[in-house]
Amino acid sequence: MKGVHFLISTLAILASATFLVSASDPSPLQDFCVALNDTKSAGGYFGAGAVFVNGKFCKDPKLVNANDFFFSGLQNPRNTQNPVGSNVTAVNVDNLAGLNTLGISLARIDFAPNGLNPPHTHPRATEILVVLEGTLYVGFVTSNGDGNRLFTKVLNEGDVFVFPIGLIHFQLNVGHVNAVAFAGLSSQNPGVITIANAVFGSKPPINPDVLAKAFQVDNNLVDYLQKQFWYDNN
Repeated sequence: MKGVHFLISTLAILASATFLVSASDPSPLQDFCVALNDTKSAGGYFGAGAVFVNGKFCKDPKLVNANDFFFSGLQNPRNTQNPVGSNVTAVNVDNLAGLNTLGISLARIDFAPNGLNPPHTHPRATEILVVLEGTLYVGFVTSNGDGNRLFTKVLNEGDVFVFPIGLIHFQLNVGHVNAVAFAGLSSQNPGVITIANAVFGSKPPINPDVLAKAFQVDNNLVDYLQKQFWYDNN
């Protein structure tokens, strides 16, 4: 029964994300363009040249097989023993080549009790999230022009929430047990920018004077934050 619930929830997420595709990636002009990282394995499809399609080469269609559209293992819980207590397993064009140009991807998010998927953005995708297990406190913040309004909701099993493209959002497990959620995203490569990691963990570091002025804090605090290890849960 649990397996059926898992399957239905996953299919619902994918179906919902399909309707969001037009908000991000352009529509493909062929049946598929299975991604390659180089042209050496393109089977001579492009001759001496190379063609980029949304950042990926296309595999010779005659060499494509079912495995190019297949990913396995999302039923397995992930390790959440890390500083933020969460683990994101993304299924995008980087590990499912058949997604290239199709404008859709998926992620499983595991949470320990009190685990957090920290404030972050997806610069190229809207996200629709469904809770499979547990209770999550979720929210997003609107842009400056809208007054940086905060929208939040407590989600229980079976609840769905949408995070508009590009807006900062988060998920926190407020239950006493592990939680699991699945997210559909309207891009084959949505990208992720974790706010704290980007601001205080950039390489090279942002000038402390910039951050001290922006956050209206002392330079010593900025220096302290820049010396922390900013864990990436993706």
